[in-house]
Amino acid sequence: MVRKIEWTKEGRVSKLEILEYWNNRNKSNVYSIKLNKLISTSLKKINKLPQLGRPTQDPNIKYIPVREYDFFYKEFPDRIHVLLIWDSRRDPISLRFQK
Repeated sequence: MVRKIEWTKEGRVSKLEILEYWNNRNKSNVYSIKLNKLISTSLKKINKLPQLGRPTQDPNIKYIPVREYDFFYKEFPDRIHVLLIWDSRRDPISLRFQK
């Protein structure tokens, strides 16, 4: 069953921050465009097979690692909420998001 992908505000902000970081760091948007395609492809996989996600401490929230990023999401019968895209190279102590 294909569900609708919905982004939380925090999810959108995390995605934009990652893309802006790479734009500024590389002084080009070439890598950010590739990364954005990777994000889209990964979300399509999550949408088709949400049960592949790894469990978190919250049983309703799962994540799937893609390269150095973790995609946190919550599955509903008719939709997937993207909660956060997390760069796993960051300090996990600062990992917090709205449920």
